[in-house]
Amino acid sequence: MASHLTSNPFPQETPTPTHDILDVQNTNCCIVGGGPAGAVLALMLARQDISVILLEAHKDFDRDFRGDTIHPSVMEIMEELGLAEKLLQLPHAKMRQIRIRTPEASVTLADFSHLKTHYPYITMLPQARFLEFITTEAQKYPNFQLVMGANVQELIEEDGVVRGVRYRGHGGWHEVRAILTVGADGRHSRLRQLAGFESIQTSPPMDVLWFRLPKQPGDYEGGMGRIGRGHIVAMLDRGDQWQIAYVIPKGEYQEIRASGMEALRKSIVEVVPELQDRIQHLQDWSQIAFLSVESSRLVRWYRPGLLLIGDAAHVMSPVGGVGINYAIQDAVVAANVLSQPLKQGHVELHELAKVQRQRELPTRIIQAFQSFIQQQIFARVLNSNQLLQLPGWLRLPWLRDLPARLVAYGVFPAHVKT
Repeated sequence: MASHLTSNPFPQETPTPTHDILDVQNTNCCIVGGGPAGAVLALMLARQDISVILLEAHKDFDRDFRGDTIHPSVMEIMEELGLAEKLLQLPHAKMRQIRIRTPEASVTLADFSHLKTHYPYITMLPQARFLEFITTEAQKYPNFQLVMGANVQELIEEDGVVRGVRYRGHGGWHEVRAILTVGADGRHSRLRQLAGFESIQTSPPMDVLWFRLPKQPGDYEGGMGRIGRGHIVAMLDRGDQWQIAYVIPKGEYQEIRASGMEALRKSIVEVVPELQDRIQHLQDWSQIAFLSVESSRLVRWYRPGLLLIGDAAHVMSPVGGVGINYAIQDAVVAANVLSQPLKQGHVELHELAKVQRQRELPTRIIQAFQSFIQQQIFARVLNSNQLLQLPGWLRLPWLRDLPARLVAYGVFPAHVKT
């Protein structure tokens, strides 16, 4: 692999690695994690002639049950980058409302069609296709490099400053030395672990079983939340399939497995009777992905030479599907704040702090909103066999704009600085 041509800001003396290093590359910014935050940040830096290496641990972007929701805030960011129309040429669905249905009532929780935007809907697009689209755009710039199958194992630290990473892959150990290292490696962030960051829990935990069932002609489009006795099911439109989230109390997964597949199928159909004609497609536990859901955020997102963004900095609950959009907004703010320092070859600690300062309050507010929904609806349903009486405030039409705007944009949405 050819090294990027950039001035070397590092001291010549470095700690001797304990492994045989096949090669050493220098770059302005090394991004660990090829998810939405890492990919968008890499593209935005590459567009500004900043040398950037994006390291992704997997060999492709295809992973089951990643979030597929692109909210209006991100579509506006794509428009600011000149990519919205091209992105919408990919096969996708549109969710114009979020609805909750019980056996006794149906309520629209959020109606995006009233929003003043070119994109008054949630774009349902497989995340793998979105990441392929973004990285393909980034590869048009010669100062961008994507390395798949790069399993980052070590931070390079000198005099208390992070100077890059060492990763395994492609036949051995490799070293990337950078002015700035960005951890965008998700809720199970390796960089967060290596750097020893402290986190704060922000919402009650729960668990989710993810699986897919065929979508039939005549099915409604978009998405729907269904609430039954002690159960919650969320359904997301993936074109010819429904991506389904079956929400369960924390720690009950093994008990559900012990009860058997037939019992699970029966409980799903009790909540969503129209799945009766296709529930037999769910045959094996290998078709089901288990997601342990917890919400948290770091006290501090940065150290000298290192910044964490997206789920690496703040693990989001799936409530509202806002995690991808907050991660991408983190990336936009990071690019806005740090592009000039990266061009100058030195990133100060106060500049990293500025990224957290701009993104921490919006994160706290949306996590508080998620926690409220989990406590007022999810916890009450999961801890009772009684039918939930939906809160009266959900039926007030004038309140629809508030959750719609919060889900669509978050708080203080980020925009690309020209």
